[in-house]
Amino acid sequence: MKLRLLLAACALVAAGILAPHDARAETPVAGVHGRIECAACHTGAAAPTKAEAAAGVKGSLDCASCHTKLRDEGRAAASPGMSAVARNLDDWKQSFHARPDADDKTKPKAACADCHKTHDFRLPPAKDSPAYAQFRMGIPQTCGNKCHDDQLEAYQSSVHAKVNAEKKDGKAAVCTDCHSAHSVSNTSADRFKLSIATECGSCHKERLETFRDTFHGRIVSLGYPYTAKCYDCHGSHEILKVSDPKSKVNPANRMKTCASCHNPKKGLPDVPAGFASYQPHANPHDLAHYPQVTLAWLGMAGLLVGTFAFFWVHTLLWFWREWRERQAHGGDVLVRLDEVPEALRAKHVVRFTPALRIAHILFAVSLMVLTLTGMPVFYAEAPWAAGLMRLLGGPHVSAIVHRVSAVVFSGVFFWHLFYVAWRVGRNWRTFNWLGPDSLIPWIPDLKDILAMFKWFFGKGPRPKFDRWTYWEKFDYWAPFWGVTIIGASGLVMWLPQLFGAFLPGWVFNVAAILHGEEAFLAVVFLFTVHFFNNHFRPDKFPVEVVMFTGTFPLEAFKREHALEYERLVASGELERRLVDAPARWKVTGSKALAFVLIATGLALLTIVGIGFFTAH
Repeated sequence: MKLRLLLAACALVAAGILAPHDARAETPVAGVHGRIECAACHTGAAAPTKAEAAAGVKGSLDCASCHTKLRDEGRAAASPGMSAVARNLDDWKQSFHARPDADDKTKPKAACADCHKTHDFRLPPAKDSPAYAQFRMGIPQTCGNKCHDDQLEAYQSSVHAKVNAEKKDGKAAVCTDCHSAHSVSNTSADRFKLSIATECGSCHKERLETFRDTFHGRIVSLGYPYTAKCYDCHGSHEILKVSDPKSKVNPANRMKTCASCHNPKKGLPDVPAGFASYQPHANPHDLAHYPQVTLAWLGMAGLLVGTFAFFWVHTLLWFWREWRERQAHGGDVLVRLDEVPEALRAKHVVRFTPALRIAHILFAVSLMVLTLTGMPVFYAEAPWAAGLMRLLGGPHVSAIVHRVSAVVFSGVFFWHLFYVAWRVGRNWRTFNWLGPDSLIPWIPDLKDILAMFKWFFGKGPRPKFDRWTYWEKFDYWAPFWGVTIIGASGLVMWLPQLFGAFLPGWVFNVAAILHGEEAFLAVVFLFTVHFFNNHFRPDKFPVEVVMFTGTFPLEAFKREHALEYERLVASGELERRLVDAPARWKVTGSKALAFVLIATGLALLTIVGIGFFTAH
């Protein structure tokens, strides 16, 4: 048997496959394979005939079979090095290199021996050693000289290659940093396109974070590769410094780079002038370089903190005080109508017209749909985001639904403006701008706030309110600035080619911040504070249906709006405002609708909360 192996080795030496070595050892003399016999790898040379040897039969190198066998036998588990080889082998089998070569279908595109030395194979040096830097800097030559010569030529002029050449530390990117060593995938495959930002971000961490905050980055995070990624803007192998005149992201070249995607052939409008100054990596924490973005972020952060700090404290104190008061009175509602004729006690007071109730429902439903379709983009890295986006049909479908809901949302808002203008205009001679029927905040509202806090702490009686309470006025006016901010910023992002023609690019960065943060404020405020004020207070729990039926029970009306009640009684107008209680079916239907909306709102609040606490 040994004689046959020796003859096989001689034949391989004659054929130029093996270098001469110690015949007595019958193995290569260097590398981790130093104790392995030739035929263990050159399986086709185990028993060559004289004719085959004379014809130059070389035998086949078969690394995969050997290491697969060792793994199956369990020997790989006993050795960390062998385990790594087994993992690398599994990665290679799934890689682009393992596919059949176009010129020879019997061979893979690249096998182990194409990248690794066969007879002097050594493990990579330790990562903290000088030899490791030399090993890394040799990788481009290994990949490029034999197969990827065009890519090597482009890489050698790149900033990565120049940094490695100047510093000699091998820390700048080489082929395996972006493509990996063994699980090399097709660069046109979605898997590669989606992973490239993370690969680049392993070195450029801050740039990765700012990229993920953009629309491009969020769509990529959701698993859709059609928006711009690192290499679309910076190039792939030929990446240059921004200051280099040849760089794709040099100010002189940016419009051309953007136009590679933003053009009618790709289904997008032509590039507007504003794109030239758009900040694709704007950092809201860097005032020196991005002042507009930083100021917008600080302004919205202050608005959020201030709003929630006041109203969440207000909510907690209100709940505590009202719950304690109800407990002290055996859970009673604390309202008696002894002074009201018994025949009227079952009556209701008209509170909202049918038009206002319909507007409220449309407003609520459209806002919930906007939340459902917008938050997966706002929190693209949340654990629920990708699955929800797939359920919605993908970003394109979701965007259409989002914009239709935005039109409905804005339509209700503008209809209400027209409605208010018509009502005020019709009675402008007699309309009392600061009277009890006005929603304009005024000094009495400040007094009511102070009186309410005194009641919270047991320092005074519960204040009496007129037609509109101070929190109802806030609920009314908050949408005015909220819809304005969300609507204007959303319109800018919806029509970038229109606004980009005359606005600077940083406006799009600011619009994204305003749109997302104001949406977050609206969602969290409505589904916490607004729900508490109208449904979750001890006096109203579990649901209040006045916004759906349009009428108040007289008992509840006297408690919630005592000053208005007294005013109507004194003027004799109360009886004209009274109506019969709504039919049982109407109340039941209103409760069912309210429960559905509340449950939907709380579900949306939950996913927003998960997104907030899991965001990078």
